[in-house]
Formats: sequence, structure tokens, C-alpha cells
Amino acid sequence: MKSKNHPLLGIHSLLVMIFIYLPIAFIIAYSFNSSRLAADWSGFTFEWYVSLFSNRRVMEALSNTLIVALVSTVFSTLLGTMAAIAIRKVGKKSKAGIGGLLYLPIIIPDIIMGLSLLVLFTQFHIPLGKLTIIIAHITFSISYVYVIVTTRLTGMGGQLEEAAQDLGADAWQTFRHVTLPQIMPGIISGAIIAFTMSLDDFMVSFFVSGPSSTTLPIYIYGQVKRGISPEINALCTLLILVSVTLIFLAQFVLNRGKGQKKRSVLPF
Repeated sequence: MKSKNHPLLGIHSLLVMIFIYLPIAFIIAYSFNSSRLAADWSGFTFEWYVSLFSNRRVMEALSNTLIVALVSTVFSTLLGTMAAIAIRKVGKKSKAGIGGLLYLPIIIPDIIMGLSLLVLFTQFHIPLGKLTIIIAHITFSISYVYVIVTTRLTGMGGQLEEAAQDLGADAWQTFRHVTLPQIMPGIISGAIIAFTMSLDDFMVSFFVSGPSSTTLPIYIYGQVKRGISPEINALCTLLILVSVTLIFLAQFVLNRGKGQKKRSVLPF
């Protein structure tokens, strides 16, 4: 017998969605406002997007953001994947302890993580700049990659690997031809999530950035203190669009991987 949801539950869900997405909708709408005043709608225009891409400081911040995101994504994906594969083979107690440590960057508040990394870099006399931001982003991105790849490994089971070894494959051949193709959707999804987190990060980057390593979130924060302009609305709209696209892409890759896995175990 199917249970019916209470009508108030649907109303509550709708109100929550409005509460979350209405401010974002306003930012997107006013990025096309021809007036510089947020309270005054005077027409539709793409002027602020054109001026945004002709702004040298924005392009410099974009360059820094992409460099940091790409480099940190590559390293965090490699390290997170290796951690997931290595921890898979250890005992349950050790796995719980090590896994808990890898979950910490997700649980710890960003302000605490940013401050602790700043203290660490200061103690080792490492100058703040792109390098420190990349290290910081690798630190928290590893956890996201680890969680996604571990989930994929858990769902995969060990039957295919055991079958490959029974057929004479060594450890490397088993990993290359069986394990890696099975977890590849998880690796790609983890990389996309890591890139998205790096792209959007403000709090940790704020603590470990230098004068010549301003990223887009830090640039937006600096501009907002002077007042919200249509260019900032346009820049925020583009970041929202890129982030949402990457999240949907990561989910699509994961779902596609699950479908391929189901088909691979069919007897026909």
C-alpha cells in the first residue's frame, strides 16, 4: 500500500527551494540589467559581460583560478585515487581510522583549515602565492576524490578481479584491465568535483593567497566591499553556470558508469 505524503510537505519543499534559489535568480537577472543600480531595472543588455572580458584584473584572476584548479585537480585526483585503492586492502579497523582522517578536510570548517594552513606555511617560511593555494586546494580536494572513488570501489566488489587472477593475470594486468576501467567513472567524477571545489573556493584561498595570486572568488569579495556592480553579477552568473554544469556532468558520468557496470555483469 502506497503512503501519501502530507500536503504541507510539498509546500515546505517548495518554500525551501525558493529560499535557496531566489537570491541566485536575482543575481542572474540583474547581470542583464542595463542600469548600474540594482534596484532600478531599465532594460536588457549584454554590456556587462562584454566589459567583464575586457577587464584586465578579471582576466588575471581567471588565469590564476584556472591554473590553481587544473594543477590541484590533477594531483588530488592521483593522490585520492591511490589512497582509495590502497586503503581498500587494509583491515577494517585501520580502514576506519585512516578513512576518518581523510574525511576530516570535509568536516573541518573552512576558516579553521585556512588558518591552520597559513600557520603551517608561515612556520616553514613558504611565501604565499599560487603554490600555497595549490597545496591548500590539493589538501581538501583529495578527500572528495577519495570518497567518490571509494564508493565506486565498494560497489564494484572483488569478483571480477578474482576471475582475472584465476585466468593468470598478474596484479598490474588486473588493475589495468579490470579495476581501472571499472572505477574510471568515479575517478572522472572525483576530478570534476575537485575542479569545481577549487574553482569556487574562497575561505581557504583567502588565507593562503599572496598579492599576485588573486583568484576569482577573492576578486569578487574585494569588489563587493565597494558595492555590488553589474559586472560582479555577471561574473557570479558565469561561475554559477560553470559550477552547475560541472556538477551535472559529474553526476552524469557516475550514473553512466553504474549503467555500464550493470550491463557488464549480464550473462548475454
